[in-house]
Amino acid sequence: MTKLEKMIKELCPDGVKYFSVGELIKSKSVETVTPSFKIKRNDYKEEGSTPIISQEAEYISGYSDSIDKNIPQRKYVCFGDHSEHIKYVDFAFVQGADGLKIMYTDESVLHPRYFYYSISNFYKNHNNYERHFKYLNDTYIPVPPLKVQREIVRILDNFTELTAELMSELELRKKQYSELSYQLLIKKNNSKLHFVKDLCELSKGKTPIQKAEPGDYPLVVTTSERKSCKTYQYDTAAVCIPLVSSRGHGVASLNHVYYQEGKFALGNILCAVVPTDENVLSAKYLYFYFECTKDYTLVPLMKGGANVSMHIPDIEKVKIPVPDIETQHSIVSKLEILDEYCNITLPAEIEARQKQYEYYRDELLTFKELSV
Repeated sequence: MTKLEKMIKELCPDGVKYFSVGELIKSKSVETVTPSFKIKRNDYKEEGSTPIISQEAEYISGYSDSIDKNIPQRKYVCFGDHSEHIKYVDFAFVQGADGLKIMYTDESVLHPRYFYYSISNFYKNHNNYERHFKYLNDTYIPVPPLKVQREIVRILDNFTELTAELMSELELRKKQYSELSYQLLIKKNNSKLHFVKDLCELSKGKTPIQKAEPGDYPLVVTTSERKSCKTYQYDTAAVCIPLVSSRGHGVASLNHVYYQEGKFALGNILCAVVPTDENVLSAKYLYFYFECTKDYTLVPLMKGGANVSMHIPDIEKVKIPVPDIETQHSIVSKLEILDEYCNITLPAEIEARQKQYEYYRDELLTFKELSV
């Protein structure tokens, strides 16, 4: 019998009472914060004295110097009224715009991290754009004795710490990958420049992404995950470049370019750049080059108001350094190791850890309901 099982047998052998979040708020076991200060989007900074917590996916979305108006340091659970993201915050912060519901608990009744783990486990996302706090209020969570709560928090914290270590490792390796790419592809690359059009054929994708009929061939879209398609357009190695901004709304941005080989279909808002002679220019080398330099080789080509995009003739005029093919292969082999580790191996391990954490969280937070 585990330590937790002994506690449950001793302290709540007949079960645990469940309360809705709304009931906990009404009883003052949970209280909501109404900040007097909400930072505006144009006041966000990359550095500042006070972190900004918004309802978006990123944990800290920016910084502010509004230290005299921040939310006092204590232990909060934050809920995105539109986004449904749930965050635990234990430091002073500024609220980013509207839509963030901020709560803290009466720690003599409800451990703040237990509350965070509980609503993370029991709240069911609706994945639509409306206000969701009403659904959070209707979410029921078990409230065992504090001693049991603390033991559950201790166990789950160990899981989250392991995931955090992997996330830190991923950030470190991404920085290493970025630095190596810069050194090999830019700083030490003094090769002769060539126009893309002189070494490659460029063509636009023909597959409407939303209407594609699933099938046996990869469909390259504007995310790293491939869809599938019944037909294929290419049978080669290519760099696939989105022609539309990743952000839209008048902002030129490109999250990634993509590499694909073999038989594949291409979404109609991307273009394929295919080297005409792989003995002169490696498609994989070209992929690594554009992925490293996209912010100043491709993004400046994007024009337009609401719909920001670029055109194939402009990409054709981009100049790229082309070392001899042996050097290209050497660069590719060095970058592939870190690329796979950063984009496949570590993310897969993090995903496995996350699934393990969610499984045990659900197990640990499932109690027999106390009969009243």
